[in-house]
Amino acid sequence: MRIRSLGVIDDAVVELSPGFTAVTGETGAGKTMVVTSLGLLLGGRADPALVRIGAKAAVVEGRIVMRPDAPAALRAEEAGAELDDGALLISRTVSAEGRSRAHVGGRSVPVGLLAELADDLVAVHGQTDQQGLLRPARQRQALDRYAGDAVAVPLEKYAAAHRRLRAVAGELEEITTRARERAQEADLLRFGLDEIAAVEPLSGEDTELAAEAERLGHAESLSSAAQVAHAALAGNVEDPEGVDAGALVAGAHRALESVRSHDPALGALAERIGELGILLGDVAGELAGYADDLDADPLRLAAVEERRAALTQLIRKYGSTANGVDSVLEWAEQGSVRLLELDGDDERIDELTAERDGLRLELSALAQALTDARNEAATRFASAVTEELASLAMPHARVTIDVRQTEDPEGVEVGGRLVAYGPSGVDEVELLLAPHPGAQPRPIAKGASGGELSRVMLAVEVVFAGSDPVPTYLFDEVDAGVGGKAAVEVGRRLAKLAKSAQVVVVTHLPQVAAFADRQLLVEKTNDGSVTRSGVTVLEGEARIRELSRMLAGHEDSASARAHAEELLEAARSSE
Repeated sequence: MRIRSLGVIDDAVVELSPGFTAVTGETGAGKTMVVTSLGLLLGGRADPALVRIGAKAAVVEGRIVMRPDAPAALRAEEAGAELDDGALLISRTVSAEGRSRAHVGGRSVPVGLLAELADDLVAVHGQTDQQGLLRPARQRQALDRYAGDAVAVPLEKYAAAHRRLRAVAGELEEITTRARERAQEADLLRFGLDEIAAVEPLSGEDTELAAEAERLGHAESLSSAAQVAHAALAGNVEDPEGVDAGALVAGAHRALESVRSHDPALGALAERIGELGILLGDVAGELAGYADDLDADPLRLAAVEERRAALTQLIRKYGSTANGVDSVLEWAEQGSVRLLELDGDDERIDELTAERDGLRLELSALAQALTDARNEAATRFASAVTEELASLAMPHARVTIDVRQTEDPEGVEVGGRLVAYGPSGVDEVELLLAPHPGAQPRPIAKGASGGELSRVMLAVEVVFAGSDPVPTYLFDEVDAGVGGKAAVEVGRRLAKLAKSAQVVVVTHLPQVAAFADRQLLVEKTNDGSVTRSGVTVLEGEARIRELSRMLAGHEDSASARAHAEELLEAARSSE
C-alpha cells in the first residue's frame, strides 16, 4: 500500500509479506493508520478528520495479487476493472471537505463496490471485533458462519417463512381489529350501489337530457323561427304574391341560362347559382320537417326534468359536477370491487388463519433444524477453540457454547416446548469459559481475566478465520493484555496460521513480532510525520534493535539484545 496525507503519515509505502507481517513502532507512531488505510481500501467510512492538516486530500493505493478466477477479480471485472499483471489496483481518495472517490482497476467505481470486494479479500480481527464478539447476538452470527451451509440453508428458509408469517399475522390483525369499521364501510357502499342501481344511469345521459330539456322548454319559439325561415326561403302558400329567396334565385338562374352560351365565365356563374338554388331547397325542406316534428310536449318535459333531478342527486353524492354521470358510474365500479373485498373478509380470515397455522408449524420444523445444526456446530467450534487455547498457554481452559431457548406461551413449539422466536430462529447463543478444572463455565466477559480474554478472543478469531474463505487476515493488537510465555504461544499460533494465509498483525509484543516473516517499523520524523522512509522493512541488526526496544524500552541494552536474538532463534527453530 501507498499512503499519503493520512493522519500522521505524510507519504509512506507499506510492503506486506505473503506470509506473516508484523507492524511495530512506538505508541502514536502511526501503526493504527496502517489499519485505517486498509479499512479505507475495503470501503470503510471516509472521515475528513483523517486528512493530514494542511493537505487537500488523503490517498490510499493498494496492489492486491489474486487469481483471475477469484470471486473478487470476477466482481471487479463486472464493474469494468482490469487486472494489471495478475494484480488488482485499488485507490481511495478522501478530501478535507469529506468527499470520497474510489477507483478499481483503473475505473472509477462506487465506494460500495470496495466493501463487496472486501468480503472476498480480507478479514479484519481487531479490538473492536473483540468487544463485538462479547455480545451474544454476534456470537450467534459467528457460530452460524462457522457452521456454513448446515445452518445457512435452513436459516434462509426460516427467514422467508418468518417474514411471511409476520405479513400474514399483520393482515389478519388488521382485518379482525377493524371488523366494525369495515362492516360500516360495506353498508355505506351497499346503500350507494343500490341507490345508483335504482336510477340506472347511462354514460353521457345527463348531457343528452340537458340538451332535450333546452329544446322542449323553447319549443314554440323554435317552431315559429323555423316556419318564418321556411317561408323566407320557399314562400308562403297563404301569400302567393310574396317574394321568397328560392324564387329570386330561380329567376337569377333563368336570366343567366339564356345567355350562358355567349361567355363561359357567365356560364360558370349560372352553375353556381343553380347549386345555390338546390341548397336553398334542401334547407327549406329540412326546416319544414323540423317544424312538423317539433312537439311542445309538457309531459315529456316534466319527465326529462325529473330524470335530470335524479341524476343530479347521484352526481352530488357520488360523483363530480365536472364529469357528471360518468364519475358516478366510475364510483360504482370501484365500490363494487371494494365491496367484494369487504364481503370476503370472513373467507379471507379463514384463509389467513389456516396459512398462519401452517407457517407456525413450518417455523417449528425449521427452528428445530436450526437448533440441531447449531448444537452440532457449537460442539465442533468449542472443541476447536479449546484446542487453540491449549496452544496459547491455557491448557486447562475449557470453552463451551450454550445454545438455549426462552419459553414463551405465544411462541412456536420446539422440542415439545413453546419458545420465543425471531428472525434468526429460537436460539440464544453464548460462549462460556471454564479457565481451570472445577470452575463453572461463565460468559467469557465475566469468566476470563484481561490476558485470558485476549487469548480466548484470539483463539475464537483464529478458529473463526479458519471458516473464512478469504486469503488475508488482519489482527489489530488482539494480543493486548498478553505477555510472557502466553505471548510466545500467540506468536507461534499466528505463524502457523500464516502457513495457509497472509497474516498481518499490528502488535506491541516482541514475542509476537519475532515470529513474523517480515517486520515493518513505523516511526516518525522529527517534525512528527511519517514519511516514505518512515515505514521500513527490518532485517538483521535493525530487527534486533527494534525487538530490543520493544523488550526493554531502548535498543542498546545488552541483555535486551541477547533476549531479542534468543526470541528470533526460538521462532526460527519452531518453524
